[in-house]
Amino acid sequence: MRLTDPVADMLARIRNAINARHQKVDIPASKLKVEIARILKEEGYISNYKATEEEGHKIIRVYLKYGTNNEAAISNVERVSRPGCRVYVRRTEIPRVLGGLGINIITTPKGVMTGRQARKQGLGGEVLCQVW
Repeated sequence: MRLTDPVADMLARIRNAINARHQKVDIPASKLKVEIARILKEEGYISNYKATEEEGHKIIRVYLKYGTNNEAAISNVERVSRPGCRVYVRRTEIPRVLGGLGINIITTPKGVMTGRQARKQGLGGEVLCQVW
């Protein structure tokens, strides 16, 4: 089966793994997904990730993060720009997620970064997803 939206698949796998209280989740790898995982780690939403190869397929193993009372670091992930409806923003239009409590992940001409970094560098781009 061919996926039409691999990023939405990645976010759904993370969301499902958190709801099932798993420690880790395996996701088929791509450069974009590795960048998204890197940002989630930098922002403290996941504890770690590792890009490996199993049975000839490249995968990203994402280690999920839970607090002291077993509450997940990610309460929700939401796809913004979809293949059927792309969402592009100028640097002045980058939305704030929950008044600054969450992050959005944006693809810019200078790579994948958070909305905060893009605003600081004066870059717009495609809003991939929101995490809080």
